[in-house]
Amino acid sequence: MKPMNGSKPAARELIDRIMASERLQGSSHFSERVYASEPILTTGRQMANYLPDRYREMKAISRWETNSNGSGRWLSEAELFYRQGTFMADFEDDCPYPGTFNSYFPTYNAMSDRQLRGYFTWRAAVRQGDVQESCLSFAYVYLYELICGIGVTDPMDGFQKLESFWQAYRTFSPKIDRYARTWLQDYVVYHGLSPQLLEPYKTLSFDRSLVALTRAEELACARLTNPQRGRRKKGASALPLPGDPVAEQRLFDALDALSTYHLAGSRLYKSKPEALRHVCCAVFVRMSEYYHKQRKYSLTESLFGGQFELAYTMFGSAVFFEPEHHPDANYELDEIHRYHCRNGAWSCERYQGNRSRNAKLGQAMRAADRILREGLGFDRPLKEQGKLPKYLQGLIEEEVAAWLAWSAAHAPVRVEIDLSQLTDIRRAAASTRESLLIDEEREGTGALLDAADGDTRDGENDDATYVDRAAPEPLPMAAAAASPVEPISPPAATAAAGHTHQTAGLGPSESGYLRALLEKDQAGAAKIAKEKHGSEDMLVDAINEALFDLIGDTAIEYGPDGPELIEDYREDVEGFLNHE
Repeated sequence: MKPMNGSKPAARELIDRIMASERLQGSSHFSERVYASEPILTTGRQMANYLPDRYREMKAISRWETNSNGSGRWLSEAELFYRQGTFMADFEDDCPYPGTFNSYFPTYNAMSDRQLRGYFTWRAAVRQGDVQESCLSFAYVYLYELICGIGVTDPMDGFQKLESFWQAYRTFSPKIDRYARTWLQDYVVYHGLSPQLLEPYKTLSFDRSLVALTRAEELACARLTNPQRGRRKKGASALPLPGDPVAEQRLFDALDALSTYHLAGSRLYKSKPEALRHVCCAVFVRMSEYYHKQRKYSLTESLFGGQFELAYTMFGSAVFFEPEHHPDANYELDEIHRYHCRNGAWSCERYQGNRSRNAKLGQAMRAADRILREGLGFDRPLKEQGKLPKYLQGLIEEEVAAWLAWSAAHAPVRVEIDLSQLTDIRRAAASTRESLLIDEEREGTGALLDAADGDTRDGENDDATYVDRAAPEPLPMAAAAASPVEPISPPAATAAAGHTHQTAGLGPSESGYLRALLEKDQAGAAKIAKEKHGSEDMLVDAINEALFDLIGDTAIEYGPDGPELIEDYREDVEGFLNHE
């Protein structure tokens, strides 16, 4: 059909003119009828029983392939999808589908004629940058196409299209994260793209934190087996004091990222970061030593599994077909995460265990925070949760005692100067000097004695000048920074807490998540997290941050069955939600 005015086809433009007619809109045939989502007037291509020839040609691609010798073979579902998708790679339609399409492994072969037309209409809009919510199965089919290279000019173009579509569609359905995140990473590995493309995502940051833990553990065990090291002195810390702030911060950040207890959000860390940082790092070193001597596996292996190589399926759970085997390859995502391809078969070498925050590590870090608060007499103590293993209780107490002893021995000296005594000191010094002068030198000392008696120079009081001369040298910056800070008075603390209660707000989904935890409805809470945020870990961290100034502690921790509200703070949270 030829276009009119260089734009729309004639049929479409005619329909638009009819629908825009005021005379027709005023007709009783239109005004007395209620119309659904189907258009009142349609082109022939939009009619439900119309199927363009291109679809018939696609369906003619048989699953049975006959060879030249008369034998044949059945194509797999993935290969049939690849051949049909390649045939329809540049096709567009104009027949929206208002219904639903659900399939466990959706393909063109699983769609009805109307669903096929609806998909290719929706895909045409997506390719123009207009991503609209539709059937989730449509979204997966589009991802399968990109993974198979359908509609892609080169691997980098495919990565960008995968990433942009995933980020756009997850606002409609966060469920897509479950597979799209893994497929995006597989796409980078399969095509040998730069690992830096995955920088914004969890895999690289998780691996870096794991590397920091393993290095700290290796150093601890190396010192333990070094005969020149000797036994640690009684009362000494497992790490040198004063500590290395850079090395300790790197390990502390890793502990914060990999444990269920949010160390960086601790009120003690905000008040005394050096203390909590050193104690937590030293506790991890001591735990590493204990596991090295007493357990079969190292601490990191016990928490996150061992590092070994296993067979790996590229684009698992996706409809994926490769017309030719991938050439042999070695790909290093990072120093503890590698992929290998041999004769078309892939394997993955990494820590093959828990890939999320660890509750056992979180228990140890929270206990270190709690016991250190007790030793410092901190005004916001933590309540004990469950009984710690005896060895863990002992080594935490030893590290806290070592830090307190070192801090006391290196506490800054407070120097107080009574400025009221400066006048007498100046007068005595001037008299002493005058008595030591000969007659010729005494003629010029009158001004000095007058100044000692309180005379002024240039119309200003000279006390400031003499204070500067008599005062001791100023303390170095490091000493000044280390000087004790006056604690906030109870009224000020109460006012600050009240201000926090007034300003610490939660969104509807966060409040709903908390209420579900209050009712111990973990399934309901998980559903809210997936529907509204996509990542339950991120939602838990956001709520803990928002409530921290209210209760001074982490409100939600990970238990055996997932996130759960700490019982000690149940009343605080209920009160906050009821007065929100």
